[in-house]
Amino acid sequence: MSRDVFSHDPRTEPERDSHASPSSGSARVSDLSRDVEVQAGERGRGSSEKLPHPSQRQPEALDSPRARFLGKRVYFLRESELQTLVEVGTFRAVAAQELGRIGYGGDAERMEREIRRLRRQLLLTEKVVCADRTKTVRLFALTRRGARLARSSGVVPEGQAIYHGFVKPREAQHDADLYRLYNAHAEKIEQAGGRLTQVILDYELKRDLNRELATLSPELQSDEARERIAKRHGLCLVNGKIPVPDMRVEYDTADMEHRHVDLELATRSYRPRALAEKAKAGFSLYARRDDAQRLRRMMDKRQTPAEILSL
Repeated sequence: MSRDVFSHDPRTEPERDSHASPSSGSARVSDLSRDVEVQAGERGRGSSEKLPHPSQRQPEALDSPRARFLGKRVYFLRESELQTLVEVGTFRAVAAQELGRIGYGGDAERMEREIRRLRRQLLLTEKVVCADRTKTVRLFALTRRGARLARSSGVVPEGQAIYHGFVKPREAQHDADLYRLYNAHAEKIEQAGGRLTQVILDYELKRDLNRELATLSPELQSDEARERIAKRHGLCLVNGKIPVPDMRVEYDTADMEHRHVDLELATRSYRPRALAEKAKAGFSLYARRDDAQRLRRMMDKRQTPAEILSL
């Protein structure tokens, strides 16, 4: 569901402190409904840090609260609660059902206890959005304070963006699905001996790509020039466009090679040509189970080879 790279999106525009230089402390990307905390420096390439594993939480009886400082404020968090902040902030929004099933290994009661404590300390917020005409979904997102605390905790890999705030309901539901998509593919990487290092969402990729495209003068706006820029960002030119995935997952292989995989969550609203372009760009395509079969039939009719995995 990622948007075209050339479309205007205010979320890709950086908000800077008028008293700070662009290279200071942290870089922030924000819009009216969401902000992001990013530690300055090269984005995670070859980082020795890795992302926390959702299912690896300390037993609750051994996980005592510890004081965490943010400026003059002190917060008391368990390691598991801090991990929840990082997981939710990485994906902008996470559905309660998926966080309980994946992040807490099915222990929904523990999740609810920890969510209540995080909400009481104003580190996390929640809302209910309509998934369709008959179904609602409960979503979690960080507050600005929660994102700052997660970033300052020392457990987030260098360069990993941590988001806060909700986007539009339709986009919030899509962002929440990315958490499930990430964990489905991350399992394959880890089974092959890989080590997950970073998640990069479409807005970050588009922001960096658009900044470089904007430096081209009108007379240099050729397909060759745009393709060179796309390649520098690990992307490619397809039918004159630069498709951008919903999410990029960076990881180190068992042989310590740094690689990435681009993931796209396709929906039934995709047009055949758009889906074919995503496949041609080399993205790993996933779809919800009730959408996957329809999309496969659509691609078969076009005689376009594309593997669409069920989520």
